[in-house]
Amino acid sequence: MKICKVLKPLVSTNRIPGFEHKHLQVVQDGSAQLVAVDAVGSIPGDWVICVGSSAAREAAGSKEYPSDLTIVGIIDDWDPDAER
Repeated sequence: MKICKVLKPLVSTNRIPGFEHKHLQVVQDGSAQLVAVDAVGSIPGDWVICVGSSAAREAAGSKEYPSDLTIVGIIDDWDPDAER
Protein backbone atom coordinates (compact mmCIF):
# COMPACT_ATOMS: atom_id res chain seq x y z
CA MET A 1 0.00 0.00 0.00
CA LYS A 2 1.04 3.59 -0.62
CA ILE A 3 0.02 6.95 0.81
CA CYS A 4 -0.54 9.45 -2.00
CA LYS A 5 -2.04 12.92 -2.38
CA VAL A 6 -4.84 13.49 -4.90
CA LEU A 7 -3.89 16.32 -7.27
CA LYS A 8 -6.74 16.48 -9.78
CA PRO A 9 -9.29 14.41 -11.65
CA LEU A 10 -8.35 12.94 -15.02
CA VAL A 11 -11.01 12.78 -17.72
CA SER A 12 -10.74 10.13 -20.41
CA THR A 13 -13.89 9.61 -22.46
CA ASN A 14 -12.45 7.32 -25.13
CA ARG A 15 -11.52 4.03 -23.40
CA ILE A 16 -10.97 0.40 -24.30
CA PRO A 17 -13.81 -2.08 -23.69
CA GLY A 18 -13.80 -3.27 -20.12
CA PHE A 19 -12.32 -0.02 -18.82
CA GLU A 20 -15.68 1.14 -17.56
CA HIS A 21 -16.40 4.71 -16.64
CA LYS A 22 -14.73 4.64 -13.27
CA HIS A 23 -13.39 7.92 -11.95
CA LEU A 24 -9.67 8.51 -12.42
CA GLN A 25 -7.45 10.74 -10.30
CA VAL A 26 -3.92 12.04 -10.75
CA VAL A 27 -2.06 11.30 -7.52
CA GLN A 28 1.35 12.34 -6.22
CA ASP A 29 3.61 9.55 -4.96
CA GLY A 30 6.83 11.24 -3.89
CA SER A 31 8.06 13.04 -7.00
CA ALA A 32 6.00 10.90 -9.41
CA GLN A 33 2.53 11.70 -10.71
CA LEU A 34 0.45 8.58 -11.31
CA VAL A 35 -3.08 7.80 -12.48
CA ALA A 36 -5.27 5.85 -10.05
CA VAL A 37 -8.78 4.44 -10.30
CA ASP A 38 -10.85 6.12 -7.58
CA ALA A 39 -13.03 3.51 -5.87
CA VAL A 40 -13.97 5.75 -2.91
CA GLY A 41 -14.84 9.23 -4.22
CA SER A 42 -11.77 11.25 -3.23
CA ILE A 43 -11.27 14.91 -4.12
CA PRO A 44 -8.16 17.00 -4.86
CA GLY A 45 -6.19 17.65 -1.69
CA ASP A 46 -7.16 14.35 -0.03
CA TRP A 47 -4.46 12.05 1.30
CA VAL A 48 -5.38 8.54 0.21
CA ILE A 49 -4.37 4.90 0.55
CA CYS A 50 -3.60 3.24 -2.77
CA VAL A 51 -3.00 -0.40 -3.63
CA GLY A 52 -1.25 -1.80 -6.66
CA SER A 53 -0.93 -4.96 -8.71
CA SER A 54 -3.66 -7.62 -8.40
CA ALA A 55 -5.07 -5.88 -5.29
CA ALA A 56 -5.68 -2.78 -7.45
CA ARG A 57 -7.65 -4.79 -10.00
CA GLU A 58 -9.80 -6.46 -7.36
CA ALA A 59 -10.42 -3.15 -5.57
CA ALA A 60 -11.52 -1.62 -8.90
CA GLY A 61 -14.16 -4.33 -9.20
CA SER A 62 -12.69 -7.30 -11.07
CA LYS A 63 -9.51 -9.31 -11.45
CA GLU A 64 -9.83 -8.59 -15.17
CA TYR A 65 -10.00 -4.78 -14.74
CA PRO A 66 -6.97 -3.07 -16.31
CA SER A 67 -5.72 -1.09 -13.29
CA ASP A 68 -2.37 -1.16 -11.55
CA LEU A 69 -3.21 1.54 -8.95
CA THR A 70 -6.53 1.97 -7.13
CA ILE A 71 -7.52 4.38 -4.35
CA VAL A 72 -9.09 2.29 -1.57
CA GLY A 73 -9.32 4.74 1.33
CA ILE A 74 -9.33 8.42 2.26
CA ILE A 75 -7.12 9.28 5.23
CA ASP A 76 -9.06 11.30 7.82
CA ASP A 77 -6.15 12.93 9.60
CA TRP A 78 -2.49 12.71 8.63
CA ASP A 79 0.33 15.23 8.56
CA PRO A 80 3.17 14.11 6.31
CA ASP A 81 5.48 16.73 7.85
CA ALA A 82 4.88 15.72 11.49
CA GLU A 83 7.85 14.46 13.47
CA ARG A 84 8.13 10.70 13.62
